Amino acid sequence: MSVAVTEGATRVRRWRRRRPWYVELPMMIAIGLVVAVLIKTCLFQMFSIPSGSMENTLQVGDRVAVNKFATLTGWHPEPGEPVVFKDPGGWLPPAEKDGNPVTGAIHTGLSAVGLLPPGDDYLVKRVIATGGQSVACHGTTLTVDGRTVAEPYLHPGDDSCSGMDFGPVTVPAGHVWVEGDHRSDSADSRYHRDGPDGGAVPVGNLVGPAAAVVWPLNHFSWFGWTGH
Repeated sequence: MSVAVTEGATRVRRWRRRRPWYVELPMMIAIGLVVAVLIKTCLFQMFSIPSGSMENTLQVGDRVAVNKFATLTGWHPEPGEPVVFKDPGGWLPPAEKDGNPVTGAIHTGLSAVGLLPPGDDYLVKRVIATGGQSVACHGTTLTVDGRTVAEPYLHPGDDSCSGMDFGPVTVPAGHVWVEGDHRSDSADSRYHRDGPDGGAVPVGNLVGPAAAVVWPLNHFSWFGWTGH
C-alpha cells in the first residue's frame, strides 16, 4: 500500500512540474527556429525562380533547394552545374522596397531563418566555364578550351549562341562563366563583358549548386547531390 501511495504521489508531483502551455509553446517555437537556421546554414536553402532565363530546366515560380552542405565540404563549381549566386553588381535592376515596414520586417526575419526565399538580388544560371578556361561562341557553337560543348538542356528553339558571338574570353581565376538555359532570354555573363570581371562571377558570390526543384510537386526534379 505504501509503495502505491508513493508512486501516486510521484506522478502528481511530476504532473505539477509540467510547464504550462504558454511556457512550452515559445520554447517549441524557439527550438523550431534554431533547427530551421541550422538546416539553412548547413544543409539546404530555398530560392524562388523569378524569370524564364533557365527554362525549361527551371520554371518561373519554382522553388529550388540549394545544397549548402556541399559548400561546407569543399565543393568547387564545375561546368554544367546550375548554381545560385548573389548579384555581383549591376546584373539586376534596383529592387523595389516594400512600403510596409511591418511586412518587410517579417519577410526579412523569415528569410533569415530559411522559411522564405531571400531577397531579390540572387540569380540562378548554369556554369559554362571556370577559372583559367577559355570560352567562346560563334555561329551556333559554344566552345570551352576549343572543345565544342553539347548542351541538351537548352530551351527548345534556342542554340548555344542565339545570335551573340563572342570570345574567346579567358575566365579569371576564382570566377565562373555562367549562362542561362533559355539562351535567347538570359542576360548572363555574355551581357556583362564590359564589367569589372569581364562578365565572370566571383566564386565567393556563389551560394551553392542547385540540388532539386522541390515545389510545385509536379515540377520536382533532382539534379544530384552537387548539382550535376
